[in-house]
Amino acid sequence: MSSITQPLSMTPWKQGIKDAIPLLGGYIPVAISFGLISVQSGFSVLETILISTFIYAGASQFLFVAMVASGAPLWLVIIMTLLINARHVVYGPNLAPYLTKDARWGPLMHGLTDQIFAIAHTRLPQMPSETRISWYTGAATLAWLSWIGGSALGAIAGDELMQRWPLINDVLPFALPALFFVLIVPRCNNLQWTVTIAGAAACAMLLKVFGFPNIAIPAAALCGALAFYALKYTGKQGAHS
Repeated sequence: MSSITQPLSMTPWKQGIKDAIPLLGGYIPVAISFGLISVQSGFSVLETILISTFIYAGASQFLFVAMVASGAPLWLVIIMTLLINARHVVYGPNLAPYLTKDARWGPLMHGLTDQIFAIAHTRLPQMPSETRISWYTGAATLAWLSWIGGSALGAIAGDELMQRWPLINDVLPFALPALFFVLIVPRCNNLQWTVTIAGAAACAMLLKVFGFPNIAIPAAALCGALAFYALKYTGKQGAHS
């Protein structure tokens, strides 16, 4: 489905930063929680910051520190991390049509998170192709730095913050999922995306309810990816029949 391009009211990278500001309300609290949990699991402040800088994968980071702290073998840690990030099998191809043939896009994909994908999938089709990489750079960089900063804050002062504002503990589990939900739901304007997101959500909830929380996220990611490509393939077959 084509979108009408709209001129930006400011430079592309500034617009990207502006568009990513709402993400901070979800990123920083959860990053603080990760920093605290990482230090409590035996990682140093520097190691915690490096994990958020180079792994930068949200749920995978929580799983990583938990599995390493429990003595899990490295191969299992890697496999579980890859399974959780299986959702990127859907993300990449859906952004690809809006990317130019610029070599910088490769390393910039390090900044592709759930929330950046959600706003990019909405905003990139609406802007001229020559402005997209600058917009994405601004948005992804702000999100990345906020995650690193929140992790550092949690590692250094997380205990004090939790003691002063205990309500944070109750809010944190819902911050990023709620933010992603708000950002991605407007894209559910066709059967393929609606079934993909609904199927992934239902899979995660059912596994959680039936006592399998540890595999809920990777299984839901795989379920969503399979549903997306199954519908895409059947749609193409139907179009050619």
